[in-house]
Amino acid sequence: MGSIARGNRNMFLEAKNSRIQQIHFSEISDSGVSLFIKREDELHPFISGNKYRKLKYNLVEASNQNKKTLLTFGGAYSNHIAATAAAGFQFGFKTIGVIRGEELANNIEEVLKKNPTLKFASEHNMQFYFVSRSEYRNKTSKEFIDDLKQKFGDFYLVPEGGTNKFAVQGCKEILTKTDEFYDVICSAIGTGGTISGIINSTKKHQKVIGFPALKGDFLQNEIKKYVLTNKNWSLNTDYHFGGYAKVSEALIHFINKFKNETGIPLDPVYTGKMLFGIVDLIKKDYFETGTKILAIHTGGLQGIEGMNVYLEKKNLEKIV
Repeated sequence: MGSIARGNRNMFLEAKNSRIQQIHFSEISDSGVSLFIKREDELHPFISGNKYRKLKYNLVEASNQNKKTLLTFGGAYSNHIAATAAAGFQFGFKTIGVIRGEELANNIEEVLKKNPTLKFASEHNMQFYFVSRSEYRNKTSKEFIDDLKQKFGDFYLVPEGGTNKFAVQGCKEILTKTDEFYDVICSAIGTGGTISGIINSTKKHQKVIGFPALKGDFLQNEIKKYVLTNKNWSLNTDYHFGGYAKVSEALIHFINKFKNETGIPLDPVYTGKMLFGIVDLIKKDYFETGTKILAIHTGGLQGIEGMNVYLEKKNLEKIV
């Protein structure tokens, strides 16, 4: 197992600035709008994209509190679960994943054969605690957390999706001074931490558009907990494709076409939906001619394998 000296608490995940790639895609070639992607997916092979940013200062805080165990929450295909397991493995923390779906515990060996996310987390020494969906809904309650402390002892709690003030602090580092060049910054949204950090680091001339993967308008209030301004950002809720982890044949076809033309892989839960939305808005002349758009690639590519298992069962086109 990788480890880091407990006396060195300054940094676990080093400061990085990901490269930017201009996009040449046939569907928007004559639009007069320039599209670029910031390749946060390339930050780390396993702690990818926004998970790198979200975990960065949470790891520091856990170490500052002398915690040796990270406990967090997620579904069976969660990017956050995989990234937390990898981070704990690399830096010497025990990890516990509270996983939604108690039925998964019935035959864990079979589950690990079929579920690449949980298999990866298990191989990186994460301990699982499977709970029912009704229990999982209470995961933020004091009673539920106290029960977890009784079961597992002392731990550092990382929220579902990783979003807290330390995550927002890390996500503020996604944009750098060179990114002032762009007019519009676009990000997919799960729990709201990533876009909150992005909003807090934008300049006055820039606008931020978030593309939620979930149905509902509750994310507005989540984001407002962390942002310093409510003036330069908005959410577009037209491209969730039915909600979290829901996809359509049109979306899968778009993801494959985009990769074929640009060489950039997109995940089907977050970045695929965001890019589908951006391209659709460009085609509908939503943006003024000359607009320079920077889309943040938040990673999540580990989820493709699990989605392909689902698509194969449905006899649908798989993600290449």
